[in-house]
Amino acid sequence: MKQVFIKTYGCQMNERDTEALRALLKSRGYAINDDAHNADVILLNTCSIREQAETKAIGKLTSLLAQKKRHGTVLGILGCMAQRQGEKLQKRIPGIDFVIGTEKLHRVADYLDEHFTDVKAKPMSTIVDIASEKNSQNKISARDLRPHQVSTFVSIMQGCNMRCTYCIVPQTRGRERYRPMEDILEEIQQLSAHGIKEITLLGQIVNRYGQGEFPIIDKQSPFVQLLEKIQPLDGIERIRFMSPHPSGFGNDLIQCFGQLSKLCPHVHLPLQSASDRILRAMRRPYSRDQFRQIILRLREQIPDIALSTDIIVGFPSETEDDFNATLEFFEEISFDMAFIFQYSPRDGTPAALYEEQIPENTKAERQQKLLQLLEQHSHRHNQKLIGTTQSILVEGKARYGDTKFWGRNPGFHKIIFDGEEDLVGRFISVKIERASTTALLGKRIS
Repeated sequence: MKQVFIKTYGCQMNERDTEALRALLKSRGYAINDDAHNADVILLNTCSIREQAETKAIGKLTSLLAQKKRHGTVLGILGCMAQRQGEKLQKRIPGIDFVIGTEKLHRVADYLDEHFTDVKAKPMSTIVDIASEKNSQNKISARDLRPHQVSTFVSIMQGCNMRCTYCIVPQTRGRERYRPMEDILEEIQQLSAHGIKEITLLGQIVNRYGQGEFPIIDKQSPFVQLLEKIQPLDGIERIRFMSPHPSGFGNDLIQCFGQLSKLCPHVHLPLQSASDRILRAMRRPYSRDQFRQIILRLREQIPDIALSTDIIVGFPSETEDDFNATLEFFEEISFDMAFIFQYSPRDGTPAALYEEQIPENTKAERQQKLLQLLEQHSHRHNQKLIGTTQSILVEGKARYGDTKFWGRNPGFHKIIFDGEEDLVGRFISVKIERASTTALLGKRIS
């Protein structure tokens, strides 16, 4: 039985793709190995959103070439970087066996079968497959659930139509394609039958699901229709989604947070910048005030809703005034959590050609200022929960301590407590006793 090692870089979409790929490979007789050094096949599922992500994958792949020479290990690079660079990767790193794009991951098992059959007769040349494929959004649906797993991702669409000037995703994931609603609901019902209690709907811009393809019914977008159809499904107790776009966050979606009991009170809403000038340069079709209004309406539905966001600092031509606008707005909204990135030029995007690129040291200084503010906010939000009782879904053992387990409350806060193995998969109540900037610690009370 051939042993396959898969390393995943990047977002939750890549994680979900890797899970489906593991299941497909297992169904074809391959074994998944957690040790790259003992694998017959090494596959890297890559990310291109920032240059650093690609650099890490290239470095890992280069270090593995020696293993290939010694043991004949098959090396494949998959996903977004494979899609973006294609044959350039083959020329840059001779020795790669497969370069497979985002719409052809379901073909990896076929290519491996062909390789191990034909290599005995003749050496195989590198296979590069980055072609688009109709209905590829429906091809990666296999599951490889862990024992006692209770939470999982459900991909409802692929691609993005927004064309933000800094973003490579439309090139690596293609235009938006939506899965049929009935297929999504059937998958969720099957997950429930296997013990899944919490699902997170995934899409590059998840709240654009079905736009222009599925009808609006009773003033409700297709995405809201989907949420309402998931609400009554037996066994599913929590619904989450990520990542939405502010421009598609209509009143129908905002009202869901006050109407759907299973929809968790947590929203990850990417801001990117609070300077209207920079937002226009990014081609983000909303203003700071429009973003503010979404937050205010969400807080009308759920006053203590947990909020997280994405911020890019150092976008081309960002002045101190532009950055201070973001800093002030960040303070005003008081996000529970945020991912704060330095702008990374990506070949093929309009922003990479903009003049007035910001020096790296300036980007780093601005990032640190926001990170310090975020630490204060996260600490303050977590401190407020000390003494409260939180309902958590226990997901597994914590990384430290034999008796330490962890789960999340509806607001997505990670909570660690002393427990036993048989609590995994159950909802329990924990009284919060201590808090850090990243986690809460408590005592089980029921």
